[in-house]
Amino acid sequence: MKLKLTGLTLAAAMVMASAIAAQAQTALKWAHVYETSEPFHTESVWAAEEIGKRTEGRYKIDVFPASQLGKEADINQGLKLGTVDIIISGSSFAARDYKPIGVTYFPYIFRDSAHLLAYAKSDVFKRLAQGYEDATGNHIAAVTYYGTRQTTSNKEIKACADMQGLKIRVPDVPAYLAMPRACGANTTPIAFAEVYLALQNGTVEAQENPLTTIEAKKFYEVQKNIALTGHIVDHLNTLVSKQLWTSLSDADKQIFSEVMLEAAARATAIVTEREAALVEKFRADGIGVNEVDKADFEKNVNEKVAPEDFGYVKEDLEAIRALQ
Repeated sequence: MKLKLTGLTLAAAMVMASAIAAQAQTALKWAHVYETSEPFHTESVWAAEEIGKRTEGRYKIDVFPASQLGKEADINQGLKLGTVDIIISGSSFAARDYKPIGVTYFPYIFRDSAHLLAYAKSDVFKRLAQGYEDATGNHIAAVTYYGTRQTTSNKEIKACADMQGLKIRVPDVPAYLAMPRACGANTTPIAFAEVYLALQNGTVEAQENPLTTIEAKKFYEVQKNIALTGHIVDHLNTLVSKQLWTSLSDADKQIFSEVMLEAAARATAIVTEREAALVEKFRADGIGVNEVDKADFEKNVNEKVAPEDFGYVKEDLEAIRALQ
């Protein structure tokens, strides 16, 4: 009888401990707009699992890809509303709350991905990220290289003048307008999830995105020309909501930060490797991949638009361009 009672007591204790553990677990939502095949998703899933492990199961993070919780503007709004806890999103959207941080989208500000990654570790970035955090309470935990943006179209583009009158889709963010408008194109904002159909039905004749995105979203199926304009060296931020960030202990903040930085580095490595191979892959598949007169594009941008036109600070642009 004693053994039976001891066994029942032990079982009850285990059930109680399990219930307490379940109550202590915090469920979080991590959202983005990218496909499940892209590293922005696969490494987010890795990070979610890794945070769970390093916090001994105190956090359970579910990742929602491909605009499942809304378009990019929606998930940014979700950080404020508390409907999402973590997102991956560009600084162009962060600039809606703190304009200066969008300066990184001014065309030809970065030489290459190495320059971008140097910026992500710089005092300029720390100052701009702090400005965004002061304005929103949201915390930028990591920066991932998204890719260098190129232009796809229904016609061959080799110089800035070739874009005159071209109907091109750009994100609904001011910075993306600079290069197309400097070249005389007609810009149309269309949500990311709707771009393929817009290209297919002729609503627009062109769009711009990194090669990895052109592949993942299959834009090459409805656009047979890729111009290597390289006008924006793009990145994504891993953003933690004010509500979540302020609720974390210092120890948990360190865990979240370390894991998110590791995930960003992993995704960056994958993007860099894939991007390097895609030019030849596209050419082998019969897609026209054209080198352009990049100096001509940059000259037109510098002559016809200014960072101040978009609410950016010229000194920030110059400080970033000077980074080595």
